[in-house]
Amino acid sequence: MRLRLLSQANRLRLLQRQRWLATTSSTNLAQQQQQGERNESRGKRDYNGLVYGAATLAGIGAGFLLFNELDKPRSSNNIITTSTATVAPVPALDEEATARLWHTTKRNDLPVYSVDEVSKHNTAETGIWITYGLGVYDVSEFAPNHPGGDKIMMAAGSAIDPFWAIFQQHNTLEVLQLLEGFRIGNLPQLEAAPVEVEHDSPWSQEPKRHALLKPTSERPFNAEPPIAMLSEKFLTPNEYFYVRNHLPVPTLQPEDYELELEVEAGEGQKKLKLSFAEIKALPKHSVTAAIMCGGNRRSEMTKVKPVKGLSWGAGAVGNAKWSGARLCDVLRQLGVQPHEQLHVIFEGADLDPTSHPYGASIPLSKALDPRGDVLLAYEMNDQPLSRDHGFPIRVIVPGTVGARNVKWLTRIIVADHESDSHWQQNDYKGFSPSTDWDTVDFSKSLAIQSMPVTSAICSPMPEEHVKVDGDGFITARGYAWSGGGRRIVRVDLTSDGGKTWHVAELEQEDLPDGRHYGWSLWTARLPISAEQRQTQSVELWAKAVDSAYNVQPEAFEHIWNLRGVLANAYHKVKVKLV
Repeated sequence: MRLRLLSQANRLRLLQRQRWLATTSSTNLAQQQQQGERNESRGKRDYNGLVYGAATLAGIGAGFLLFNELDKPRSSNNIITTSTATVAPVPALDEEATARLWHTTKRNDLPVYSVDEVSKHNTAETGIWITYGLGVYDVSEFAPNHPGGDKIMMAAGSAIDPFWAIFQQHNTLEVLQLLEGFRIGNLPQLEAAPVEVEHDSPWSQEPKRHALLKPTSERPFNAEPPIAMLSEKFLTPNEYFYVRNHLPVPTLQPEDYELELEVEAGEGQKKLKLSFAEIKALPKHSVTAAIMCGGNRRSEMTKVKPVKGLSWGAGAVGNAKWSGARLCDVLRQLGVQPHEQLHVIFEGADLDPTSHPYGASIPLSKALDPRGDVLLAYEMNDQPLSRDHGFPIRVIVPGTVGARNVKWLTRIIVADHESDSHWQQNDYKGFSPSTDWDTVDFSKSLAIQSMPVTSAICSPMPEEHVKVDGDGFITARGYAWSGGGRRIVRVDLTSDGGKTWHVAELEQEDLPDGRHYGWSLWTARLPISAEQRQTQSVELWAKAVDSAYNVQPEAFEHIWNLRGVLANAYHKVKVKLV
């Protein structure tokens, strides 16, 4: 079925219908609930027997489709045609609350399709249909023309409900509006996916988090500390360390833990299994390393133009002492030899709805290099890893983007190819500012490994009231870091738009360049002019320089990319003077 575009008048009629749906939804839901109770056992058999297996495969594919569209500006006319029913005036409802009723409300202006009928529309030739709750949606024309279109075939003919149960940060008003625009019909109540009971939810075993962490999403849980806290201690306290999860946090017991190692390519023993106790019995090594999310400071890039991804501030980074067994020692015990064309793939215990694990990979050359300091870590700042940070074992890849530091590590593979996971192949890659979602080709861009040089002003915070001291100065503090083990050699700050620059004092480890994996904290005193004191405001800029004399770019306009990664332009903070 072709997607029909509405005129402005038709859009207004659709909005009227949405209001009507909201007012009638409680009545419809009550009737559906009564019918569902009369047929409860039959409904469960129908769902378990037919939908669930297909839905599990379906969810992630449909999710890729919606996720790739999440931050793309769309015109308001991509809406289905409306019925001619008379609509009575009703009080206006909250727009998002109304949208969340759509998929649970039967659309009387649309036909009813059985799950069997939906399942037949699973190819480009028959049309690509998906379901969500009671809704049936035709995405035939949408899928071939957008990133992730190949993934939609995993969802074709089935439900996206399992995906929405996992990736709830995408269950937003914008995506709900987009999805409803593709709606073509309804499922019978008995065949709709049942509402998930919370104790059976994959989120029911989530760990407790510190109240000071500021979430960018709740499910999966992602959060950063207040940025002012980052410059207070060289080693970030574990409870304040930012949390980046892509999936529900798994529950693993040390006594049951087992790490599988497999050599698919190159020389070496083909398979090995290590228990938690056996890993801890290996020689212990420690390294101080900053871990930074590839999307750190994305919220600043978004001010130039919207991007897709969590709206991180400058707090998606932390610095810790990590301890564990060196991966190079384990690989050498297996007999693995250096090879420039091979990769090491890591897989975690966190699973998506299709039971595929989170995965990532690094070059074998990094894994085998003793100076690379790659660890099978079980301690963080001399304490056992917390569940949010990978208990009982995670891999630490110093100097590399956080996405490669796989948590809850269960499998390591030496292979002649990179990880085929979504997060290696279709995420965490950089693009030209001119590349958009209609022209992007993820296969043409390298997966991020080492991160670029960056810095951030932690104190004062934006719009903070700052007292000028008796000498006419204010004090600023922050962090700076560069990937690949490159030492920070200088942090420059200006309080007059770049006319004059002031070099900060650095706090950092005394380690050779190439192994400088921890961050540097800095402090600077900046002069305030009489004119600035009169206007009672000033904007501070910070830029860092690393040992290769890489320096941060001045403006986000020059490095904007559709995923909002590698956001390392000058950090700028406006403050009030008192």
